[in-house]
Amino acid sequence: MSIDRLRGIFSAVALLATVTLVASPARADRCDDLARQLKSQIDGLSVGRTAANVIYLSHPAAKQLRLGCASRNFSNEIYAASATRKPAPAFTDLVASAAAVIFTIPKPDTVKGTTRCLGRMGIFRGDDVKLRYRRLDLRCTRSKTSANITISRGKDE
Repeated sequence: MSIDRLRGIFSAVALLATVTLVASPARADRCDDLARQLKSQIDGLSVGRTAANVIYLSHPAAKQLRLGCASRNFSNEIYAASATRKPAPAFTDLVASAAAVIFTIPKPDTVKGTTRCLGRMGIFRGDDVKLRYRRLDLRCTRSKTSANITISRGKDE
């Protein structure tokens, strides 16, 4: 096979790949749309950078706030860390509002699940509580200085 024939084949493949990429419609990522929806519905929330399927968010009521996008194990996930060991009601409201938007569940249900999970941490149940409420998996942990909550839903639900 001659060099000119190989160049012709490679240029045809490159042209075909370029046409395919240009002709395909541009679609926004579902997770980015969800982050924009959170920003529009929760006052004071700002969307940060995206890295490794995680969108970093910020809000005055939370020390850390992350939106985990769909993966093999779960559909979506929200992670929030409080600056104090006993979170303020504003923190609970923020997490419940975000969970209601992400998982399309009524806000009173997410408020009840979040409050229940954060309230169960203590002497009797320990500092790591796992809870299942309204088809959501809630995990609350706390250290000497902060409390964290993770809310997710499995892929099969």
